Amino acid sequence: MKSVKKITSFILAMTIASALFLTGCGKNDKNEEYVFRIGTANGSLCLAPLHVAEDNGYFEEEFQKAGIKYELVEIDIQQTADMITSGKIDACVGLAGSFIPQIDSGLEIAFTTGIHTGCTKYYVSADSDINDMSDLKGKKIGVPGMSDSSVVALKRILHDLEIGVSTDNMEIELVVYNLTDLPLALANGAVDAVALHDPVAASAEAEYGFTKIFDLTEDGKFANEYCCAGFVTTSVASEHPEAAAAYTRALMKASAYVQAEPENSAKLQIENDQCSGDLENNAKLLASYNYQPSVSVMEDTFRNSCTDLLEIGDLKEGRDINKFTSEHIAQFDDVPDSYIYNADGTFSSIDSKKNNE
Repeated sequence: MKSVKKITSFILAMTIASALFLTGCGKNDKNEEYVFRIGTANGSLCLAPLHVAEDNGYFEEEFQKAGIKYELVEIDIQQTADMITSGKIDACVGLAGSFIPQIDSGLEIAFTTGIHTGCTKYYVSADSDINDMSDLKGKKIGVPGMSDSSVVALKRILHDLEIGVSTDNMEIELVVYNLTDLPLALANGAVDAVALHDPVAASAEAEYGFTKIFDLTEDGKFANEYCCAGFVTTSVASEHPEAAAAYTRALMKASAYVQAEPENSAKLQIENDQCSGDLENNAKLLASYNYQPSVSVMEDTFRNSCTDLLEIGDLKEGRDINKFTSEHIAQFDDVPDSYIYNADGTFSSIDSKKNNE
């Protein structure tokens, strides 16, 4: 009987040990199988931080330190929301203003950092009698899309000027064209003004001699608000915060690098076929924006935009802006508010709440 009991006890012990071992292996396998997918695209100068994070190895460095696998998924940047909702990517960058109406309608993403200001401008033809934005009342304006960030900014600008931009009181006419077709539409007189993003904006201004009537980088209301930002899905932010944090740190370091080294950043993009164009012109454009990243300033950007859009009537009635902001700005303990790129190739983290200079 004693022998039987000993054998039974041994078998039981081995069974428990095997179960624990297999459970542990299962957890390791699960961690090893997880891959964080980053949407990327070529052709856009504004995506410099996304490109630099790849080219300079910041993604590789941060994900390796976190012990997490990642992959870059080539996408059509215009289809980013579809890629998110279909579960094909976990993170990307994009025009912040374009995503706010989609978030209001249920797109489950959370911004993790702002990456640059500016890049959106508004033009009229050289012989136009329109002198500034206050003259746009009753005019036909060409835009890249009804939910484009340029339209969101336009509505905020005109609302401040007491020009109707709501569904019930629309005192302008918006006409949609492909971004690259907008300059020709203005030159041919099909519209009275256009909203353009760089580098198309800079090229059109030089080629057609358009008059710039508004530049987000030069206006007091918008100069310190982010045009483009990095984001992750809300599910990844909650279920894989270490991956979302690694992505954010890499993107912020890349943005800080672009801020300090616009010419080298433009050179990297051209050499790696991530963006075409003339090196000197591309570098000049990158230098004209503020690429200093910041989590807190992105939070302010989101809150300010949503406050205006709620007042205009473009967000769901009764939306609690502070709650909405907290739900769609993801912050992580191991991500600083900002980074600065140093001359020796290192980074200094900044943890103060306001770092938008």
